[in-house]
Amino acid sequence: MASSCSPMLLLPQEKPADGPILDDLSDLCTKLSPMYDLTTLDEFIFDRQADFPFASGDLSRLLTDIGIASKIVNQKVQRAGLGDILGAQGVTNIQGEEQQKLDLVADQVFMSSFRNGGMVCGLASEEQDDFVAFDNERSMNGKYIVLYDPLDGSSNIDVNVSIGTIFSIYRRVSPVGGPATMEDFLQPGNKQVAAGYVLYGSSTMLVYTTGRGVNGFTLEQSIGEFCLSHRDLKTPNAGRLYSINEGNLKICHPGIGMYADWCRETDKSTGRPYSGRYIGSLVADFHRNLIKGGIYIYPDTTAAPEGKLRLLYECNPLAFVIEQAGGRASNGYTNVMDIIPSQLHQRVSYFVGSPGMMDRAEAYLKEVDEKSVSEN
Repeated sequence: MASSCSPMLLLPQEKPADGPILDDLSDLCTKLSPMYDLTTLDEFIFDRQADFPFASGDLSRLLTDIGIASKIVNQKVQRAGLGDILGAQGVTNIQGEEQQKLDLVADQVFMSSFRNGGMVCGLASEEQDDFVAFDNERSMNGKYIVLYDPLDGSSNIDVNVSIGTIFSIYRRVSPVGGPATMEDFLQPGNKQVAAGYVLYGSSTMLVYTTGRGVNGFTLEQSIGEFCLSHRDLKTPNAGRLYSINEGNLKICHPGIGMYADWCRETDKSTGRPYSGRYIGSLVADFHRNLIKGGIYIYPDTTAAPEGKLRLLYECNPLAFVIEQAGGRASNGYTNVMDIIPSQLHQRVSYFVGSPGMMDRAEAYLKEVDEKSVSEN
């Protein structure tokens, strides 16, 4: 909510006088006004509520619940080194990955938020083997399901590298009033009604879309509110950043190696060589490339023939975000949001980023494939 700064509140006199004092105060008010002209996440969400007449405010409340849970997780992340929540839990999840203590903390925070909010009939999490169907009456009347990765990049927790939360929201397809079913979760990404992520880094930022553009909110720690900081985000058509684990280039599609070689070549007309930037935290790599322009590639390899990233709660939500920002996402051939999922934890090869860079990377895959067919 915007606030104004008035000299009448600051001067200890009945009538403000003309002159240097008033001029100085006016200048001060002008400088201070942007600090108070803040739009909070809650204000922004409810201002946009009319965009979704079918939602009856439920989607707005669900997005607000996500904002609240994110603040709690942020507080846990900020104090991780001071509490006993760093390091591995000693168990592996269904992905075969070692769970970190903070993974489980974040998972419980979001699960509690969704259960208590009543807008969600069920959820699926990277940290849960199966989906969770809430059995209380209020939740079973919920219109939505949520899929999420509570703490992406958690292997970086112990070394203080940026990590994040990724979320995807769908309208349920099962009857309202009953429990959630697997059918609710195995929907293609083009059915998402909202998606986004939270980045816990040098500042904490929540970015989301409801299919009407992308907006980013930075957590203002002094007031404990997410405030609009990046309105109507658009990614550049091309950038100078490519994000690939180059240690895998020898065991993935040769077209990807050709694209990486092209990125490293010197060419003044295209600004090459490009810079390789790979953090190993999907949210952090994606966010940087969204803002600055770039491409992120995590392909299938001989060691992981289906890919490593999860379609439903990593790839689809970020694909929705990037498309709304003017970019693209695919598995190298097909828009990932058009893939019909068959499993809750399904993995895919993933390419996401600026459209010009996506076109070229995919062209190298096609070139290699066509050459292979012609030779055979």
